[in-house]
Amino acid sequence: MADKLWNSNYLKIWTGNFLLNFSFTLIVPLLPLYLSDTFGATNDAIGMALAGYTLMALIIRLFSGYVVDNYPRKTVLMVCSFFFFLLFFGYIVAGSLAMFTIFRTLHGAPFGATTVAASTVAIDVLPSSRRSEGIGYYGLSNNLATALGPVLAIYMLQAFEGDFHALFWLSMAISLAGLLVDASIKLPPRDFKPEKSVLSLDRFFLLKGWREALAMMCFSFSYGVVSTYVAIYGREELGITSGTGIFFSLFAIGLIVSRLTGAKALRENRVSYNASIGCLASLLGYLVFAALKTPFGYYASAFIIGLGNGHMYPAFQNMFVNLAENNQRGTANSSILTSWDAGLGLGVLLGGMLSEHFGYHTAFWAALFLNAAGVVWYFLRVRRHFEENKLR
Repeated sequence: MADKLWNSNYLKIWTGNFLLNFSFTLIVPLLPLYLSDTFGATNDAIGMALAGYTLMALIIRLFSGYVVDNYPRKTVLMVCSFFFFLLFFGYIVAGSLAMFTIFRTLHGAPFGATTVAASTVAIDVLPSSRRSEGIGYYGLSNNLATALGPVLAIYMLQAFEGDFHALFWLSMAISLAGLLVDASIKLPPRDFKPEKSVLSLDRFFLLKGWREALAMMCFSFSYGVVSTYVAIYGREELGITSGTGIFFSLFAIGLIVSRLTGAKALRENRVSYNASIGCLASLLGYLVFAALKTPFGYYASAFIIGLGNGHMYPAFQNMFVNLAENNQRGTANSSILTSWDAGLGLGVLLGGMLSEHFGYHTAFWAALFLNAAGVVWYFLRVRRHFEENKLR
């Protein structure tokens, strides 16, 4: 009889992670509109204001893996989740672009640490025989939140008659719900045991995974550009005033389809196969988005990019985990998240500068170029390296 995948603790950490990411993504695609309409911010100013969040998350994640591997994981999870909930209030009270940027940047710290702690707890509560499959389904909680949050945000903003603060309050309430769900998880106590050996860089970043990390940065750069500026681009150049919700709905459908079709390969530990399919599908999606300047290209690319990301991300997460020793699970998770954040932050920042000075299409072609570079790097250096060095 196969070990049970959807045990109660796994269901709780899956749900808590969904709520965490949902509260975050509920406002992400609308922040450029909010900053533009409320503070008159230009595209490059928007990029700088939003990139601070990702930069802070990146910095914190470099240390989060070590903390999660050595301190009681549930304690780390609860403390970080509480501060993530609390800092939503900063968006509500911020009365200037500078204050908003400060609160937005600070908010990245608990988000970065919470996601590392949550993903490591998820691995802990999974039976070893179902771990690769479980990591894939756990990633679906991220992807569904990333896709569904913007969809509902568009409609809720219309229902709230353009009141962005109502969305901020709603995000704060959802993050509180996630905190309460995480509080009900039951884990065996883990006492802190200080490292007796000299700390090395490998305790903060999985050095064996630097090739995988570089590819992940290229992929997330592309997503950072497109996801941040898709709403403004659709409104200003394609005349799509309410189609962003449809864009992210199609993206979500692509994610769901890829998770369901890719689960069997992950169950059979064919990680490289899933990663290869995901990389190629993602590349096609960004090509369609950049090349077809029509509503059809706009919507078709969303589904294809969703298919690609849904195959690619859980495969890469499995790569990091399978390259790491058991006592480096937190480090493995922080490494892939750090890589994703680094590329995402650069995408948001440089995408804003390129779109402001050279137009949106220049930014989207740059996203395609970086994605293509990541795909080439994956097939030349990453795939073989993983197969030769995986531990499980």
